[in-house]
Order: sequence, then C-alpha cells, then structure tokens
Amino acid sequence: MAEPGKLAGNAQRRPDPRPDPGPNPSPNPNEKLVKVFDSEQEPEALVVKGLLDSAGIESDLTSASMVQDAFPGLGGMLILVREEDAEAARQLIADYRQSPADDDETAEIAIIEEPPPKA
Repeated sequence: MAEPGKLAGNAQRRPDPRPDPGPNPSPNPNEKLVKVFDSEQEPEALVVKGLLDSAGIESDLTSASMVQDAFPGLGGMLILVREEDAEAARQLIADYRQSPADDDETAEIAIIEEPPPKA
C-alpha cells in the first residue's frame, strides 16, 4: 500500500479537469458594456457575434425588441462588448464589412442556347 500523499506503482497524477478560470474568473456585474452593433436581422447579428467570438472578443447578443402589442415587428438585436474591447470590436466589424464578398462558393452553370438533339 502506498504512503498517504504518494501514488502507488507507475500511477500518475491526473490533471485537474476544471478549466483554468484565467484572469477574469467570473463576470463583473458592474462592468460597463458598450453597444458596437445593432441589426433588425437576427442572422446578421449572429454572424457578427461569431466574428467577434472568433477574434477572442467576448460579446453579449441582446434583443432590443419593443413591446410587440404596441409596436409589432419593431426591435432588433444589439451586440454589447466590454468598454475596453469596443474599439477593437468596431474595427473588426468595419474591416469585415469592407472586405470583398467571396463568390467562389457559388456554382456557375453554362447556358446552352439550344437543347441537344435527341437521338
């Protein structure tokens, strides 16, 4: 039997399965959040949130919907980031909007003027 605090035989100590909380282990409820993007289209807001997430900028996607009984169809989506990340987030969004569209994913089909003759 192994002594207390020591591992028996060739056993190795398992790494701690809990993730490292990093420099900000929990959100600060008093942290100032800044709006960096808004859209009436949820899919567009989700794309921008994914863009920010992929750049390591934490963001919060919030509904800005109005009271639907009084203002049906009005509202939209807001993306909020930490105040210190706002400038980088805005620049990333602006760069994405200015980048040319990548049309390589669409198929081009040759148009035939006349159908081929039947045999």
